[in-house]
Amino acid sequence: MSPIATHSGIITILMHAAEKTPESVHFEAIAALAERDMAAVDELISSSLATDVSLVSQVSQYIVMSGGKRLRPLIVLLAARALGYEGEQHVRAAAIIEFIHTATLLHDDVVDSSERRRGRDSANTVFGNQASVLVGDFLYSRAFQMMVDIRDMRIMQILANATNTIAAGEVMQLMNVHDPETTEDDYRQVIYRKTARLFEAGAQIAAVLSGHDRTMETSLQDYGRHLGTAFQLVDDALDFDASADELGKNIGDDLAEGKATLPLIYAMQKGSEEDRQIIRNAILEGGLDQLDRITTIIEATGALRYTADKAREAANLAIGSLAGIPDSPFRQALINIAELSIQRRS
Repeated sequence: MSPIATHSGIITILMHAAEKTPESVHFEAIAALAERDMAAVDELISSSLATDVSLVSQVSQYIVMSGGKRLRPLIVLLAARALGYEGEQHVRAAAIIEFIHTATLLHDDVVDSSERRRGRDSANTVFGNQASVLVGDFLYSRAFQMMVDIRDMRIMQILANATNTIAAGEVMQLMNVHDPETTEDDYRQVIYRKTARLFEAGAQIAAVLSGHDRTMETSLQDYGRHLGTAFQLVDDALDFDASADELGKNIGDDLAEGKATLPLIYAMQKGSEEDRQIIRNAILEGGLDQLDRITTIIEATGALRYTADKAREAANLAIGSLAGIPDSPFRQALINIAELSIQRRS
């Protein structure tokens, strides 16, 4: 019998594999801890989107205010408070992180020809590719204007380096599209650059703002990097194991775009020659003609469990990185975020 004989689901696997799962912990409870700070972030985001170019305002408002948990800015806020920060610049840093993230979403959806984002039509579907690209550029440039206002060269350096790394990751992913020879190491390089790097930068900035030394910076960097890795691993698994409403985008989008994510890479390694050929052809050609068959292969080879184990491993590393931080509700919230990141369905 296969490691996963029925369509049991990535989240079920993760919860069964968890050594300790916080009970009755919900994202809303975590977010409530930073409610005042997040309200300030939302206010700053709204005021920073003000411009006399109406289309910029329309597209920016559409994507920035379209929902989402604002997880990346929340990490900045919680980490800063966990380290005893009592100033206000963490609010600006959190808004900058959200602007950079949103700019990458606008550009990603154009590159990937995506039609849905966060459960509704993507900005490029509504406003067109040209507007999406240009407004993405606007958000990047606005983020850099806001960096200057923090007046801290170290933070500017961190954010500038992170933005450059993300851009390089986009190009790296483009190079891997329709390449069935993509290795797990290649894949991990992409998810670090595209996803984990911004988590890492946000957490690190909290340490810088709080005046801590490089040792603490490194600990927070590690937390962000491992958290971002866990988050992306689960996201890629959900592409084969969630409804469109849960996921907020069309199921099988990664496969349709010819992206070799970890479930596909592992399934090719462990499947039969026929299985490997089916997946190879799907990656080479794109499209969803074989989605049901490939989903069955992924389950039969244990690829979902493997991905779940790697996500759990990354989450545990993230939690372990917080060992040097004094105990507080904010530190516990960061731990809970790591746990919840691998139990989500969207």
